[in-house]
Amino acid sequence: MRGMNEMMRQAQMMQKKMTQIQEDLKTREVESSAGGGMVKVKATCGKEIVSVEIEQSVVDSGDAEMIQDLVLTAVNDALKTAGEVMEKEMSAVTGGMKLPGGLF
Repeated sequence: MRGMNEMMRQAQMMQKKMTQIQEDLKTREVESSAGGGMVKVKATCGKEIVSVEIEQSVVDSGDAEMIQDLVLTAVNDALKTAGEVMEKEMSAVTGGMKLPGGLF
């Protein structure tokens, strides 16, 4: 019984740490760019886009399809990076153990 109580206590501590990390990551930002820096996107590690910057020369080109491709590429890369940061931080708490259901 004593071992079970200790295991429950450790699980509760891990859950508390994971919740704290998730809250911290909601505001941590990552940045990505496309087209040699012509489009820059910032996202939080909570996977929320917070800014998109497009160089004026790209806008002036009038090439909507290129702009769309650059934005899409930068956004996807920023979200991928944010996910990788979150996974790295969480695996530090879980000891690399993968949790079911995509909890992080």
